[in-house]
Amino acid sequence: MESKQHPPAGSGRDLSRRSFVKSAAASVAAAWLVRPAASADAPGPPKPRVVVGAHPWVYAATQPNHDITPVLPQIFSDLSYAGMAGVELMHTALRPDDAVARIGELSRKNQLPVIGMSFDGAMWDRQMHPIVLADANLVIPRLAALGGRTLGTSVGPVRWGLKIPKTEQQLDDQADLLRQLIGLCEQHGVVLNLHNHTYEIENGMHDLKGTLARIPGIKLGPDLNWLIRGGVDPVDFIHQYGRQIVFMHLRDQAKDGRWVEAMGEGSTDFVAIGRALHEINFEGDAVIELAHEQDFKPTRPLRESFRISREFVRRTLDF
Repeated sequence: MESKQHPPAGSGRDLSRRSFVKSAAASVAAAWLVRPAASADAPGPPKPRVVVGAHPWVYAATQPNHDITPVLPQIFSDLSYAGMAGVELMHTALRPDDAVARIGELSRKNQLPVIGMSFDGAMWDRQMHPIVLADANLVIPRLAALGGRTLGTSVGPVRWGLKIPKTEQQLDDQADLLRQLIGLCEQHGVVLNLHNHTYEIENGMHDLKGTLARIPGIKLGPDLNWLIRGGVDPVDFIHQYGRQIVFMHLRDQAKDGRWVEAMGEGSTDFVAIGRALHEINFEGDAVIELAHEQDFKPTRPLRESFRISREFVRRTLDF
């Protein structure tokens, strides 16, 4: 989330036993094997067209070094309670050696599949490429082992908080690394999507358009709230780039631009957004990523804000 200056239908409880086991079959956690298999002849419920999950940034924001590892049990419990169909983890949670077994057990226990993870690095800086690649080679196979299938990728700004456009060489270097990451993801059955904060869309979308010019077919995973904060109409963006959008982050804000506690409590026109998504026949993942201003004082547990947000998405976007 840029705020730290770092720089779809159906709930998890609605998942059939068969679909849940299938989504996590790649996990090395042996606990999966003790679940009795459903009859091959038994019809399962239709697969949801849009999977609605959640990202744990709001938990990370209050943790030292934004490390969610100590609060992963709460995250899985809360998001399962809230009716999410999956969780998009932060890639730092997959760095510990025991991450796959431990997270796999939390996923099984809470019937909450890992659908993907967010990933970032200074991809425009060629000197950082070996470090970013080493990190990717560590966590992407672990994501695949957990059944994850999406990698929401942020390319990094030249400097956080400053609108410094990248040079053509920096955009070339950024694209070179993205191509390597796309190939690595494909080896493990994961789809990379290009995630945005505001720096990619400021300066007339200089950064994003620079990447699209170099990798025209790259998949997109826009954060609709960052689009708004960067001066881009999300409805226009959906219509323009709909064929490439496979993933998105959802968040709400008030008229004064401050984030609200839960979706539906702000002024974002999600009716228009929902209409646009249905018009392009969106069939990707819609992930709720709550965020609160640094001086915000919560009025309810996070699990309740996620539950309210999930119900709002179901009611307003029909996912």
